Amino acid sequence: MKSVIFSMALLACACLAGLPYARAGQAPGSASDRDIPISHRDRVYAAEQFSNTVSVTDPVDNRLLGVIRLGDPLPGNLSALYKGQLLVHGMGYSPDHRTLAVVSIGSNSVTFIDTTTNAVKHTTYVGRSPHEAFFTPDGREVWVTIRGEDYIDVLDGNTYAEKTRIKVPAGPGMQIFSPDGKYGYVCSSFNPETDVIAVANHTIVGRVKQASPFCPNIAATPDGKQVWFTLKDIGKVQVFDARPPFALLKTLDTGPLTNHVNFARTTKGSFAYVTIGGPNQVKVYRTDDFEQVATIPVGKLPHGLWPSGDGSRIYVDLENGDAVTAIDTLTNKVIATVPVGQAPQALVYVPDAVPAGKGTQNLQPLGLAGQATHLMLASRAGHTVSSAEAPTSVSLFDQGLTQVLQAVVTDLPPKQPYVLALATRADGTGALVPLAAFKTNPAGSAVVNAVGPIRQVVQEGNAAVDRRYLVIVPGTAAAHGAPVQIQVFR
Repeated sequence: MKSVIFSMALLACACLAGLPYARAGQAPGSASDRDIPISHRDRVYAAEQFSNTVSVTDPVDNRLLGVIRLGDPLPGNLSALYKGQLLVHGMGYSPDHRTLAVVSIGSNSVTFIDTTTNAVKHTTYVGRSPHEAFFTPDGREVWVTIRGEDYIDVLDGNTYAEKTRIKVPAGPGMQIFSPDGKYGYVCSSFNPETDVIAVANHTIVGRVKQASPFCPNIAATPDGKQVWFTLKDIGKVQVFDARPPFALLKTLDTGPLTNHVNFARTTKGSFAYVTIGGPNQVKVYRTDDFEQVATIPVGKLPHGLWPSGDGSRIYVDLENGDAVTAIDTLTNKVIATVPVGQAPQALVYVPDAVPAGKGTQNLQPLGLAGQATHLMLASRAGHTVSSAEAPTSVSLFDQGLTQVLQAVVTDLPPKQPYVLALATRADGTGALVPLAAFKTNPAGSAVVNAVGPIRQVVQEGNAAVDRRYLVIVPGTAAAHGAPVQIQVFR
């Protein structure tokens, strides 16, 4: 009799393992769902903005398997006849873990990818500058925040065609759903308001005031009790009750360039992990009393993050480090770093993404997408600093003859105009060639971009007269002051 019961138990476990909609007891699933141990069937995906790729990593040995190329680098993607995707950025996945939804901001698209074969199944073109896309928990719809406009584009979860639109304040940043599928939570990147929408009838049933207008990311706890959202411009995270009347519970001061938030449930409790781009850290908070329990150095400009199916790890991508890091959630230590494509943005961990086979079809080598040069700026010329000490990090993402420059600027006065420029002398003096004008946010930081053959002049000048040095000066290109940050060396 015991052997029969044991056999039935094994059969039940096998059946559960094969359920097409099996979900982990981690975000975005429900706390009542079973955890899924890490296996070679799992995948970590990162959406890479400047190489227009999706990297695919096996979490067992933290090995990059290859990339899915959705578009070309510069200058090919500037052509009027260009057909690929541009600025690959946002990412979600279906409840059965078989389909990725990848948002490309520049080409206004959502690309649906088969996780088993890594092949593109369909591309839906939507409104101006979409930001994130995610399936409803029942898989029937895909909600896409159209950040360049004022609505949520609701797509059919099977055909991927537009069904309807949900009107919201201009600039919806991201949406996520309550684990039971009752509510959709939509924060804004242009207005200080998060909306709560009833999934059943697409009506707004609640509003939460944001402390600032710029929210890029939002997440719901697996127990269905809380919603956390980030405020990148002022370096804060806010928490509200996931149930009516959706009352604000807590505001946390997290740090400049606060990016994404997500959760891990472990034997020690439930924890929120927050990526802080300015100091290159992940901060960890308890979800019951909001106590900060850890600060984890991870690398340059941490952005997206997601828990493994059993909550034993949190995976974080490094936007200015071209890498994905794995954090052990029991020790809160980085245990692995995996090279990926250029400027990874959103990241998802998909348990059981590949139910059979190697799952390496249609993947390509990293190639040019893995090439970048990293520089630093600080307040004194000739000063040797470490990466952790430099207030501004610069990445030059190689696009062939040109590079995309991305500077993560911190430690400046807030709300002031500045210019990133090239100087003829190492101390920042001499004639300046402006690259980009910018204004610091309320936290005194900014992310600045430029394009050109910059590596060749800041790193590879053949003679002293050819070499140029990156500097930041206050004011405008026409009227500026003395340099406040200058290129420095390790």
